[in-house]
Amino acid sequence: MEGPDDAPRTPARTPRGTGRRLHGAIAHKLGAAIVSGTYAPGDILSSEVAFSEALDVSRGAYREAVQVLAAKGLVESRPKTGTRVLPRARWHLLDPDVVAWAFSGEPDTQFVRDLFELRGVVEPAAARFAAERRDRDDVKAMKDALAAMRRHGLTTDAGRAADRDFHDAILRASRNEALMVLSASIGAVVNWTTQYKERARALPRNPIPDHIAVHDAIAAGDADAADAAMRALVDGAFQDTRLAMQR
Repeated sequence: MEGPDDAPRTPARTPRGTGRRLHGAIAHKLGAAIVSGTYAPGDILSSEVAFSEALDVSRGAYREAVQVLAAKGLVESRPKTGTRVLPRARWHLLDPDVVAWAFSGEPDTQFVRDLFELRGVVEPAAARFAAERRDRDDVKAMKDALAAMRRHGLTTDAGRAADRDFHDAILRASRNEALMVLSASIGAVVNWTTQYKERARALPRNPIPDHIAVHDAIAAGDADAADAAMRALVDGAFQDTRLAMQR
């Protein structure tokens, strides 16, 4: 005869693991909420226990996600006071993940303007330097990226990757290491603004001719034309993004 201790028992539920993909997903969820303003600077995030239980994840995965956010300047964790959202001035706004989180919803208008102003300062100068300093390999890298953009189109992952390659090739051709450090950030802005523009409708215009003009000026070694062509490319991209934000 079975006693109470012999009754079937439901196995204890174990939270999902602490793999890189999981804590990356948690960091994305929290990071997007912070950047979008759901959590304001000074807010205290839910406790480790409460958050892990609410999302059915391990406490270790939550801690790792918070460490990711802290490394990007979004939060600060202290004993007894918990995890607090830091002022926006502390955020690493050019971190590719932070840029991605900003565009996961509706991006802040001021932030978008700031990003394009940065591009307007950096990329025309890089194009000018590239026209003066490029070699055959640099021109080939730009040409190959353009060919891939035409072949795949900017509505595909492959086409957007080629777009990033194009801008990266220009920064590398500048032979300026300080500019080259910005490659990942510029690439993230190019990628996410393009994706944002096509969410609800087709791209308002084909930007590939603007890229061709930049390539041709750099290949010809015309620094003034390269500067002007890149300035036109960035200005056009900004106007397209503004139209997408107004829909």
